Amino acid sequence: MMTTRLEAVQEKIYALASVKKRRVYLPEAGDDVRTLKAALAVARKGFALPVLVGERAKVEAIAEGENLNITPLELVDPRADESLLSKMAESYRTKRAKENLTSEDAIKVMSDPLYFAAEAVARGDGDGMTAGAVNSTGNVLRASIKCIGMQAGIKTVSSHFVMVVPDCPLGEQGVMMFADCAVVIEPTKEQVADIAIATAEMMQKLLGYEPRIAMLSFSTKGSAAHASVTRMREAAELVNQLRPDLKCDGELQADAALIESIGKRKAPGSSMAGQANVLIFPDLNAGNISYKLVQRLAGAEAIGPVLQGLAKSVNDLSRGCSVDDIENVIAITAAKANFL
Repeated sequence: MMTTRLEAVQEKIYALASVKKRRVYLPEAGDDVRTLKAALAVARKGFALPVLVGERAKVEAIAEGENLNITPLELVDPRADESLLSKMAESYRTKRAKENLTSEDAIKVMSDPLYFAAEAVARGDGDGMTAGAVNSTGNVLRASIKCIGMQAGIKTVSSHFVMVVPDCPLGEQGVMMFADCAVVIEPTKEQVADIAIATAEMMQKLLGYEPRIAMLSFSTKGSAAHASVTRMREAAELVNQLRPDLKCDGELQADAALIESIGKRKAPGSSMAGQANVLIFPDLNAGNISYKLVQRLAGAEAIGPVLQGLAKSVNDLSRGCSVDDIENVIAITAAKANFL
């Protein structure tokens, strides 16, 4: 049977995740049956070790209601071990000293499965965390930044989607990364450059493709004048200064970035015209709208949002995610933990 492009992408990610089986904390186990089903699928396939986090009674009630046998899975109830909860609360309180938290305040924070899981990853009890099926991206980011912090040398937490478009010759035969589609609303040129560099590294490390970055705009090489056009052009220049090893150009319209004949006509001097596999959007409006349109109109698989810029492997989910989506993002979380 012929392997589809999506299956090929999944095989790459699962193989990278399997290099060393990582413990991935799932803090929405007490609120979402999709999380339980995805955890069981991951445990069955064996590429990671899912850890359910939540109030035991709630998790078991959801499992029983869906006739799911979760006994093979590790389940951590933040409130069940007072000694551990106090230890983690004190660690968090010390870390957030500027907030002047009391011990009771810190215990209350750590009783939240999302913060408990993030702190467990920060402490090294787990290797990564996947959440967002129930929590907003903002909630996931706040817990992650407060507990885990930023990756050395990175100033911007951002995100990308792995887009797999069926029957598409563009990018890497339909495989591309879109960024940022979930986090930074109106990035500065420095943030756009950060997003581009982080996404390019993920394209290389996660999927093994040489990244070719296009800074997208409604203008190609000065065909229109606007502050956002200037920002994308200057961001491309900044990437080329900071990382001359990366292939990056802009500003480019989407058709010029993806279709060689159009790229050669609109941007004849650009080495990136028609060659891009990493698409960087000028703001969150453009990125979020674009990935959803491609997903729904072209039947593309949108894997993510994959967070980048944190010190440990944490990934967000869309609240409209499927069980398969969660499984894919857990795989990426485990894979990232093997190269961060």
